[in-house]
Amino acid sequence: MKIDLTETNSSKINAAMVQARRDIGTPAIGMVLTLVIVTDEENAYDALKSANDASHEHPSRIVVVIKRASRSPRSRRDARLDAEVRVGADSGSGETVVLRLHGELVDHAQSVVLPLLLPDAPVVVWWPDGAPADLAGDPLGALGQRRITDTYSCEDPIRALSGRAGAYAPGDTDLSWTRITPWRSMLAAALDQQALSVVSATVEGEDENPSCELLAMWLADRLQVPVKRTLSSGPGLTAVRLSTKDGDIVLDRADGALATLCMPGQPDRAVALKRRDTAELLAEELRRLDPDNTYEASLKFGVARLEASSPEPVEPEAPAKAEAAAPAKAEPSKPAAKPAKKASTK
Repeated sequence: MKIDLTETNSSKINAAMVQARRDIGTPAIGMVLTLVIVTDEENAYDALKSANDASHEHPSRIVVVIKRASRSPRSRRDARLDAEVRVGADSGSGETVVLRLHGELVDHAQSVVLPLLLPDAPVVVWWPDGAPADLAGDPLGALGQRRITDTYSCEDPIRALSGRAGAYAPGDTDLSWTRITPWRSMLAAALDQQALSVVSATVEGEDENPSCELLAMWLADRLQVPVKRTLSSGPGLTAVRLSTKDGDIVLDRADGALATLCMPGQPDRAVALKRRDTAELLAEELRRLDPDNTYEASLKFGVARLEASSPEPVEPEAPAKAEAAAPAKAEPSKPAAKPAKKASTK
């Protein structure tokens, strides 16, 4: 059941939801949380579909906040709220409110959302794209006990991770971290089976993939060993190698679905490690609403510190030395001038 409301307010939206539940014969509220989705028109459909799928595991009231940019100065001054109420089969196992904010109301979204929150129920705020720099300091983010982002959708994911670490507050999390939960579980179980001392590690995956960086930071933080980051064509995270004195522990997933676990002294075995969709990732995050201390420690380990602790690759240095040696034969005077310049600088 869908109800469209134009130029409305929060009070009328609440009344429409109550009436809609009575019309379909379900006046009782059995929802466990309020999920606030802050997005735009382009990403609203996919985000709402994922939230509806996740609501089958976590019945919730979904509030979608879409801020409509106004083109003219006059329209920017005119505040208007349009809403769409969905109850029943159109809203998963809960109920959905889609809010479209116009004009000056865009800067006061929290005042519209606050009356729509379920009483005595936790609030989770999710930014599928375009999250603010300070999640807890954002007016909408301050309403939630849990704040979810996805740095994979950022233009510069590595810089976004550094920004998340600087502005971290308890309750912040990221779907790029959720994507590596099966990897972390598999690697932890492998180390539990054999008491091996890891001396170094290698994480292989796509370039600019925040999940690969987070897994590398987690390994470096927990094992306190150098972690090297190598690139592959994907999809996503493809392999992790833990080097020990007795041999390597390798978890290799080349096709994005099935992985192979290799351990010293044991036969290789296949493990299911498929890439999960957004609905599954969101459902996992909604299972726990307390601060994730492991994510905090890995995030604050830092991308820069990870790169500093990683050994420099040997292969890229060879061409550089070869190129430097070639001009030295043709023009011996130039290489002689460079060391003199460096000595004077020191």
